[in-house]
Amino acid sequence: MKKILILSFFLLITSIQAQTHRFIYELQYKMDSTDAMNEKLNMVLDIGPKEVKFYGQNLAITDSLNKKFGMNSEYTDMSGQIVKRKINSFDHENYINIKQGYYSFKTTDKINWAISDETKKTENYHLQKATSKFGGRSWTAWFCKDIPFNEGPFKFRGLPGLIFELSDTKRNFIYTLIKSQKLPDNYSTESFVESNFGNKAIPINEKQKYKLSMEFYNDPFAYERNTFSKTNNDLKININGKEIRNIDELNTQTKSMQEVIRRYNNPLEINKALHYPK
Repeated sequence: MKKILILSFFLLITSIQAQTHRFIYELQYKMDSTDAMNEKLNMVLDIGPKEVKFYGQNLAITDSLNKKFGMNSEYTDMSGQIVKRKINSFDHENYINIKQGYYSFKTTDKINWAISDETKKTENYHLQKATSKFGGRSWTAWFCKDIPFNEGPFKFRGLPGLIFELSDTKRNFIYTLIKSQKLPDNYSTESFVESNFGNKAIPINEKQKYKLSMEFYNDPFAYERNTFSKTNNDLKININGKEIRNIDELNTQTKSMQEVIRRYNNPLEINKALHYPK
């Protein structure tokens, strides 16, 4: 486990109230379950006086740079792991980008833990093992009773201490705590969690989410298709660095994109994975 920076004694002597405690996790994940190597991404767990939020660190970095330099940059988080919940709750507000839209939907995600007597020492922290099943996967967590938060990455919570390490048995998803910070109590994520840099999240349900996702899969370049005119021979569209000059070329690009979507269909909650037609 990487050295945990700034995870210091203040957590034990500072009142939890009126503070936002930020914990940074390194997430190693496989976009394709058959991949030999993992991708890496830093994720943020913010524990505030009333709410807990989890999201990609690049969102916070982009927002900070925008405010500092008066920029209007955007960042699209495709981790599928942007969530918000009340303290001590398993009820989540999920946020997701689909097509050109930003949406939110509600889920209840109760996790039942089996706490083991097995312990280990990492750096100067005593960790205890717990296991659970969630999202169609089996999980092992290592938590620290000395850190008084019953929270952890993504939707994983409910243990008598902060989760330091978490992974599924097939190691498709591996979380490691690497850093902590203490932030002002009024730290706002309004511009990049509850909205996506100007696009406020549109409330939907899981059935609508499925419909939107399938619509995107069936025609991932619907916007570009609508701009095409078969009679306009001068129209050219650039998609991922490739120049598209007609509908036939767009259809070929669509099939390639669909292959990519099918290949990288390895969400954390595998029991909710979409079954895309070929």
